[in-house]
Amino acid sequence: MAREQSNVAYQVMWNRMISVVEEQAQALVRTAFSTSVREAGDLSAGVYDTQGQMLAQAVTGTPGHVNAMADAVSHFIRRIGRQNIFEGDVYITNDPWEGTGHLHDITMVTPSFHKDVLVGFFACTAHIVDIGGRGFGADAASVYEEGLYIPIMKFADRGQVDQTLVRIVRGNVREPDQLIGDMYALATCNEIGHRRLIDMMTEFDLEDLDGIGTFILDNSRRATIERIAALPRKSAEGEMTVDGFDNPIMLKVRLTIEEGRITSDFTGSSGLDKKGINCPKVYAKAYACYALKCAIAPEIPNNAASLEPFVMEAPVNTIVNAVHPAPVALRHIVGHFVPDTVYNALDKIIPGVVPAEGAGCLCNFQVSLRPRTDVPAPGDAVRSEVLTFNSGGAGARPEHDGLNATAFPSGVMTMPIEATEHAGPVIIWRKELRPDSGGAGKQRGGLGQYMEVGAREGHEFDFQAMFDRIDHPARGRRGGAAGAATTIARDDGAAMRGKGKQYVPHGRKVILAFPGGAGYGDPKERPADLVKRDLARGYISAETAARAYGLSAEDIAGVEAAVRKGEMSA
Repeated sequence: MAREQSNVAYQVMWNRMISVVEEQAQALVRTAFSTSVREAGDLSAGVYDTQGQMLAQAVTGTPGHVNAMADAVSHFIRRIGRQNIFEGDVYITNDPWEGTGHLHDITMVTPSFHKDVLVGFFACTAHIVDIGGRGFGADAASVYEEGLYIPIMKFADRGQVDQTLVRIVRGNVREPDQLIGDMYALATCNEIGHRRLIDMMTEFDLEDLDGIGTFILDNSRRATIERIAALPRKSAEGEMTVDGFDNPIMLKVRLTIEEGRITSDFTGSSGLDKKGINCPKVYAKAYACYALKCAIAPEIPNNAASLEPFVMEAPVNTIVNAVHPAPVALRHIVGHFVPDTVYNALDKIIPGVVPAEGAGCLCNFQVSLRPRTDVPAPGDAVRSEVLTFNSGGAGARPEHDGLNATAFPSGVMTMPIEATEHAGPVIIWRKELRPDSGGAGKQRGGLGQYMEVGAREGHEFDFQAMFDRIDHPARGRRGGAAGAATTIARDDGAAMRGKGKQYVPHGRKVILAFPGGAGYGDPKERPADLVKRDLARGYISAETAARAYGLSAEDIAGVEAAVRKGEMSA
């Protein structure tokens, strides 16, 4: 009976810890300076035991951050040294290989003390708009060009912030106030997590986290291994080709379900690229684990033990295991395609579970605005860096349509126009769903978006493109059709590349069409009422309704008439 009461209490504490780290994450959202954190949720937060094992993560955040950060705290402990860990300390890094994959992510770790004894750590990560160097983009040829490197070090030593570090950072970035503000926001959100943890420990009369930590990790490990045990012991191969920078990239994986674990071996994938789209293993591993966990054990909370049975391997200096000094600024472009590559293999082992391919990587771009240089600029023209996160369509699922303009696998939110335009003198002239971009299928792929981007009067800008799916759109599954490809051009017809920094003169706009998710299953099996609904909503055209789904001319005319009369809602 005592054991049952203890387990019930531990379950309550486990749920409480998840609430603690969610409050930690929300504190970061509320205090961050960067719109990428406040509006898009490009962050992570978690609590760790004294060995650096993640016990709980916030629901708010991205798997690339949190699953990579799961390995990071042990690096902090090793680099700082246990003998140098004191109450009031805060540690910092943006190391791509010991953090979350590129210099534009800052990770903060704070030791948590209770009654003068170290009981654990809080960690959080946020994407920052600028870190100096060439700026956020794929143009660099080595990590040294990509920005300021901050090794694992103390941001605060026993409560005293390192002002020398602050001055160095301020002197090397384009948006110093914003970046320093984000650093303090990261430190503050860890402090919020610490306070709530101590409240919980006091309430439950805990001296340490050993008992609850063991309960969390043992139960998570056991539950995950049970899910794996129910799967067939098989291997399968998957592959995917994506645009790359100048040349296409091949991702290959051999997925093997073994006793107690699943291995994703990326041997055979392309080698390093000359430009900054290479992916450190820590980030590729984060998304390989995430893909499998979503498909096999989605209801088990994320922690060190629930991730442990998912193993990722890749030869050194392949595109998914880039090592120093490879350029890695846009490592997310390759990393976000890892789940669909894994699913290409998993679908051959357990069919009917995983979705069709989606847009994959985020449809990000950064605009570097400045006063126009062709003629004298007005006095109110300013320099500004504006980063905006956008999404194409998600792939259709076995039983559901793909989500429109929704990021999978990153989970980052699409930023509202108002927040983007508030960040600097940029104008979003158009932002709307892209009809016919979702691949046809029994379940339709999610729609991409149209966007038109310009600058306020008196400004010119550099447009940093970070797109893919131009030459290799999302592929359908089980008979579903491909999603629409990405397109990019200037409004005067000048061609633009899918990646890299490109000059846009005063008065010109960038015209974008983001990719759609692919369809799942034979389009001819899609119920007619769903086809009519899509037509009424403007998700598909009359041509697509007839050609892809076989809807009759009479039915199409009926839908169009009903929409005109207001009898069918668009």
